Amino acid sequence: MPIDQVSVPLTKDQAYALVDAVMERDDLALTASAHENEETGEWVFEATCDSPPDLESFNELVRQTLGGTVELSVEPIDPEVNWVAKSLEGLAPVIAGGFYVYGSHESGAVPDGLTPMKIDAAQAFGTGHHETTTGCLEAIDAVLKRRRPRRMLDVGTGTGVLAIALAKRTRNVVLASDIDPVAVRTTIENAAENEVRDLIVAFEATGMDHPTISRNGPYDLIVANILAGPLQALAPDVGAAAEKGGNVILSGILEQQADAVLAAYVAAGMELVQRLQRKDWTTLVLEKR
Repeated sequence: MPIDQVSVPLTKDQAYALVDAVMERDDLALTASAHENEETGEWVFEATCDSPPDLESFNELVRQTLGGTVELSVEPIDPEVNWVAKSLEGLAPVIAGGFYVYGSHESGAVPDGLTPMKIDAAQAFGTGHHETTTGCLEAIDAVLKRRRPRRMLDVGTGTGVLAIALAKRTRNVVLASDIDPVAVRTTIENAAENEVRDLIVAFEATGMDHPTISRNGPYDLIVANILAGPLQALAPDVGAAAEKGGNVILSGILEQQADAVLAAYVAAGMELVQRLQRKDWTTLVLEKR
């Protein structure tokens, strides 16, 4: 499949703001990143897209995010290269919630007292570097300090990073679902790499609609790091699947969207326990009343 790279020089803040805006969408790019040109000191926004990219939608998003227009550059790139992984190579390890998330390129020792997870860049979301993932890891750590869940579900698992975190800490089975078959395969591979393959049950599912999900509930912990719109739509089903007193961790939510998402889950029988904000992103920790 032909692949193109969309890029534009911006300020650092503008580049990161545009990355966040693009990653909130699932229809514009395979991945997006911001980096500094070591020679010029100039910051660049880059997005890897199926060819041809939807420049009209890109330009509209630029106007909404940056309040103006920019000159987007489009270049074809080698389809034989995994550009999702390429754009994320060399990322430093992430420490969040007592977890240490690192790639196979990292040669340093795991710091004492941290739970290690090897998660390489892949064609699925979740290397631990985005604020939505770090927020979830911190929320998981907070919940696990209060209780030890026995029936857990990770909706929209991506690379499986959150399911693996739960399996490593609790040593209990975690269900991990995703609408994308690539994400399911990636989760299985990462679970094996992290020696929790026997604790992760990964499968394709649209939201909560799968017999494995309905058969194994109710759940004392549900995690969903997806997007605000799908989270709101899933609220009744998630509320019904959570056991009384069980926790729900939600992320993938921009701060301005958080109140609407929270209202949907309050209506579904949840109450707010904790609200974490990392940059423009919010993670909600809820409890079933």
